[in-house]
Amino acid sequence: MDKTVIDKTVIDRTQANSGTREVAERLRFDESALSRWMETNVAGFAGPLSVSQFAGGQSNPTYRLDTPTARYVLRRKPPGTLLPGAHAVDREARVMTALGRTGFPVPHIHGLCEDEAVLGTPFFVMDMVEGRIIWDATFPGLTNANRAAHFDAMNATIAALHSHDPAAIGLGDYGRPTGFVERQVARWSKQYEADADAGRLPAMDRLVTWLRAHLPADRGEVSVVHGDYRCDNMIFAHDSDPTVLAVLDWELSTLGDPVADFVYHLMMYRMPASLFTGIAGIDLAALGIPSEADYVAAYCARTGRSHLPNLDYMMVFVMFRLAAILHGIKGRVARGNASSAHASDMIGRLEPLAELAWAQAEAAIL
Repeated sequence: MDKTVIDKTVIDRTQANSGTREVAERLRFDESALSRWMETNVAGFAGPLSVSQFAGGQSNPTYRLDTPTARYVLRRKPPGTLLPGAHAVDREARVMTALGRTGFPVPHIHGLCEDEAVLGTPFFVMDMVEGRIIWDATFPGLTNANRAAHFDAMNATIAALHSHDPAAIGLGDYGRPTGFVERQVARWSKQYEADADAGRLPAMDRLVTWLRAHLPADRGEVSVVHGDYRCDNMIFAHDSDPTVLAVLDWELSTLGDPVADFVYHLMMYRMPASLFTGIAGIDLAALGIPSEADYVAAYCARTGRSHLPNLDYMMVFVMFRLAAILHGIKGRVARGNASSAHASDMIGRLEPLAELAWAQAEAAIL
């Protein structure tokens, strides 16, 4: 891919998702009510409180809360008509609280409010972690050695997540322990087919049929899975330090197959830069980025496995799942309750991603 195109894509994505803005009219709430709740539920809170909205985020609206002495982040279930089971901020708060107790890098959760009388929808407040969010998986501006170190840190962090026994950290009932891929295929297929506002796509229809027809046997392996693990959902330390300070955006987390979760992260190797944080078509060796095979080998070594089972099927599945998420955003735009000002731009990636997923299915060796 032409470097000029890559650079423009990265700049556009970074600008679209960085910083804060005035809270959108439909996402405003009673700030004095929030201040009163924080006085009771957040240790050390002292106003006055200033609220702005983060530019990024497609699902749960996310706000920056500034006070004279501290900064916080608020994640809130969006108002309006929602699909059943979506936008579960209570689950986000629960999984981060449990993982935080183990030392896994997540923001500290100050409190969860499920009383809709306070802000109109449930929400939670967490620490604002200061660091870098990288919107481009080529990690521009770093040396080759530092770029390789960032990839290794991402690999080690997801391996650490998958090493925890869910029951041992209080998450044994966080999801069903078996049948993860089958349930996920059913869930996202159903949501895709049910969202009439977003319409249908031939490639998505073909993928639904293919995924159902080639479903692999359940392997019985279970861990906490993030569901949307990629470089722009984590905060790195300042400068060129590869330390992962926090993993963000746990809305899709559950108990499930760790291989499927890792392959979702691995998907960056199969996607072009025009689709999220893709690195396909880039000279990886020239940048110090490990090859897909080496990145898989590092994860396997860390998790005690010899290979990634059902890799081709999992790749098609995770691409379809991401396309289904974009399809959901398209539906929310149609219904007028998308949380990001850039949601309309996001849905332009739906059809190319669905076509890429179908190409993976046609090339799959099962």
